[in-house]
Amino acid sequence: MTDVFTLTLSCPNRAGIVRAVSSHLTAHGGDIVEHQQFDDPRSGRLFMRTRATTEADVEAVAAGFAPVAAAFGMDYAFHPQRPARVLVMVSRSGHCLNDLVFRWRSGSLGGELVGVVSNHEDLRPMAEAAGLPFLHVPVTPATKDEAEARLLAIVDDLDAELVVLARYMQILSDRTCTALRGRAINIHHSFLPGFVGAKPYHQAHDRGVKLVGATAHYVTPDLDEGPIIEQEVVRIDHSYDPEALQEVGRDAEAMALSRAVRWHCQRRVLLDGHRTVVFR
Repeated sequence: MTDVFTLTLSCPNRAGIVRAVSSHLTAHGGDIVEHQQFDDPRSGRLFMRTRATTEADVEAVAAGFAPVAAAFGMDYAFHPQRPARVLVMVSRSGHCLNDLVFRWRSGSLGGELVGVVSNHEDLRPMAEAAGLPFLHVPVTPATKDEAEARLLAIVDDLDAELVVLARYMQILSDRTCTALRGRAINIHHSFLPGFVGAKPYHQAHDRGVKLVGATAHYVTPDLDEGPIIEQEVVRIDHSYDPEALQEVGRDAEAMALSRAVRWHCQRRVLLDGHRTVVFR
């Protein structure tokens, strides 16, 4: 039986890394079918994504790789080929959830949606129509700690590998952001930090902006400043009123978020400090 897996790694850059990796995979019957790497001159680190097949057990291949990794100081992971389990969090806006559901059902998302969590009931019909469990977790200032503890319990119960904040309009605590480090993605409009607070599209319209966009990034304790995975930009002009800007913005959010989710699920995104390396 042939198994497919993806190896991702980063380490200080030096000669012999690619040879060591390919030699190990070859010695275990591996056949490399896709390989990408990036040498970051700023950090002096090498980033690599290699997809391969093997007749051997993937766990055995991974276990035998430990001496190679130790020799080069690698941070690495072996990922068996299976859909990543994705938990979606929403509030009242359903455009991103609707897009994720469509791409999941069409097989183009790269992951498997396993549930929807919301602090409101508005999107229950959309989630349940898609056959997804809908979990209502209301949040108030007095119950925020309890609500986030329940959220993390849901992540564990559903064995979710990725949490997607698909227009979830609550700020997560530093503790929860840390617990979900590297496996929670947020989406927001591109006007931050210029137009904060209520009605950002009205503010942008008043200033005569010419670009509307969205940013998908990993969640960190620094609000809306996590490592950026993907951005989408649409050029507009004076004829767009605030409602038209919002419509364009919703499209940009859905596109940027779906790409970020797909690339994460395909193990194409590696963290590089406050940045990301994305092997498209």
